[in-house]
Amino acid sequence: MSQEKPDENLDQKDVDNDLNDILDALNNAEDKIADIPADYDVGENDDQPNDHEVLEKLLIENETLKQDVLRGAADMQNLRKRTQREIADAKTFSVSNFARDMLGVSDNLRRTIEAAPKQEDGSVDENLKTLLEGVEMTERSMLSAMERHGVKKLDVLQKKFDPNFHQAMFEVPDKETPNNTVVQVVQDGYIIGSRVLRPAMVGVAKGGPKIVEAEQDSDDE
Repeated sequence: MSQEKPDENLDQKDVDNDLNDILDALNNAEDKIADIPADYDVGENDDQPNDHEVLEKLLIENETLKQDVLRGAADMQNLRKRTQREIADAKTFSVSNFARDMLGVSDNLRRTIEAAPKQEDGSVDENLKTLLEGVEMTERSMLSAMERHGVKKLDVLQKKFDPNFHQAMFEVPDKETPNNTVVQVVQDGYIIGSRVLRPAMVGVAKGGPKIVEAEQDSDDE
């Protein structure tokens, strides 16, 4: 089911002006009611309410109308904020699918770099060095372009495992590193804006000391 898109042409200035005009009219009416003389004769009919009752009724009705207008103004303000937020989200996340596809290209560039044959001393053959430098430059350029559009790589190594951003693939026995610490990254994770575009696939330490956050907070205090 399709959702209606926010109206980017919503003229809030005109709406605010109309609401202010209504409030001014109600305030003027209230002032005029207050200026009615106390001895104003509303009629000789005994069945007709006296001047005090008439004024009280008009004031109550006027106050009710003012509250209705104020509620309407608050609703319009909330609508404007919600519309602006939805428009901003639409602009931020409109490239999500494209960015997700580009991550596959970036992964392939990284695999190409890591798969390059190394010599015994760990260096790359001179015949491949220039090619690899070009691939690395292309990778950096792609990541930089994606970052300009709000896509950022997650920094996860040696950080505490967070299921909101990480996907644990395996455990690494390590008695020196605190439990559930990310010690290996299988595949980089990315976010776009405040949302996870792709979680980082990681290996976490197991067997080390546990981090007791409550005790740490107490020590900090």
